[in-house]
Amino acid sequence: MKPIRFHPEAEAEMIDAAQWYERQQTNLGKRFLSTIQDSLNRIEFNPLLFPLIEGDVRRCLSKSFPFAVLFRIRPDFIAVVAVMHLRRDPDYWKNREAA
Repeated sequence: MKPIRFHPEAEAEMIDAAQWYERQQTNLGKRFLSTIQDSLNRIEFNPLLFPLIEGDVRRCLSKSFPFAVLFRIRPDFIAVVAVMHLRRDPDYWKNREAA
């Protein structure tokens, strides 16, 4: 299995979302992070399982929150491009440098 690396903006948006959920309800931020970790585990186990959405970027939908993990498969690692809220502008991440 390839290690997972986050684009700095993807990591920041994941943390921001977790903090927002935690402010809404105690432990909800932790549940959000757990759900994202589950998505990352599924990606790590079989990255080719997930559909291509744009060029070489694939999408893994969260099972419990309206979020998706967008990622690229690189020779030595999985590059997470975005942890995207599904009601956000779907193209906002496209200007991020390819890892």
